[in-house]
Amino acid sequence: MAPVAPRYGGGSLADVLPSALAVLGVPGAADPLGLAPALAGVRRVALLLVDGLGWYQIPTAAPYAPTLAGLAATVGRPLTSGFPSTTPTSLVTLGTGVAPGAHGVLGFKVRVPGTDRVLTHIDWAGDPDPLRWQPVPTQLERARAAGVAVTVVSRPEYGGSGLTVAANRGGAYRGAADVDALAATMLATLAAGDGPTLVSGYHPDLDRHGHLSGLDSEPWRLAATAVDGLLARLVDGLPPDAALLVTADHGQLDVPWADRIDFDADPRLRAGVRVLAGEPRVRYLHVAPGAAGDVVAAWSAVLGDAARVLHRDEAVATGWFGPVPEEHLRRVGDVVVVCRGTSAVVATRSETPIESRLVAYHGADTAAEMTIPLLVVRG
Repeated sequence: MAPVAPRYGGGSLADVLPSALAVLGVPGAADPLGLAPALAGVRRVALLLVDGLGWYQIPTAAPYAPTLAGLAATVGRPLTSGFPSTTPTSLVTLGTGVAPGAHGVLGFKVRVPGTDRVLTHIDWAGDPDPLRWQPVPTQLERARAAGVAVTVVSRPEYGGSGLTVAANRGGAYRGAADVDALAATMLATLAAGDGPTLVSGYHPDLDRHGHLSGLDSEPWRLAATAVDGLLARLVDGLPPDAALLVTADHGQLDVPWADRIDFDADPRLRAGVRVLAGEPRVRYLHVAPGAAGDVVAAWSAVLGDAARVLHRDEAVATGWFGPVPEEHLRRVGDVVVVCRGTSAVVATRSETPIESRLVAYHGADTAAEMTIPLLVVRG
């Protein structure tokens, strides 16, 4: 599939919550997705993000998820994720309503500027301070300030994490340990109270089984069936003055073993690289002083057509991240490697073993990874 550019400002994940706030009558809220006319009279919005549910994975899931397939066909349209097409970046893009360059969560793993430390955003316990690392107010904070009752429903263990604070500060947090609890808590919270209400839910299992077992594997099919049951319960339980928005953070694709390049096994790739960050589909290389040109040449020669290898300024100029302020630039590698096709750059010794043994990956700008759904259902 051809590369897909993020459509910030009129067709991306960043546009979902601003449009939801416009539906709820939040003063000054833009509606880049044009949801307000079709949802006139809606006073309660439930937003569900299904991790790993790419637009192009829906046909694969359809035999096990008829509700999902039906909604996609009748009330669905494709959006783009931000870039990289990875969970931490996307969750904060959704929560803030801005492109990744502005909020600064610019990848799965990024180097903390001025150090050789690599921050893994999904294991972020609070150092660096989320309010400094991600300085943009969230859409949930904006909604709450306008009098909207705002609740976030997700796994109990995610409450209070650096990523949750960065993406979802402003909402009351309710833990839901499984798909049944997620459905029940979202519906109960949505129905409580009489004023404008926003409930944001998150479901991680489809992504996890894609990573561990691959797309269309038996565990992935079972996870798709569970997602379908969740959607059916939410649709059936919507109050008359409510709407359900369903989206995702990214898609996925399987990476064959033959298409994996091992950073740790090739001295040509290691030469000049001081810190390896990013993830297998999008690598950030922080290099020794003066080594960027040599690193670009070496990686281009080794990877050939398997990846694009760019200097940082070239990568930023593509518009992948949106505008990147000076204080966030050094979180991007001196060299950026974006894999093509089904290739991936793993690191079998310098990263945890599981990271190089996954079956499906995401992060790059193929249509399978970048294209996500937006399903809009009225009560």
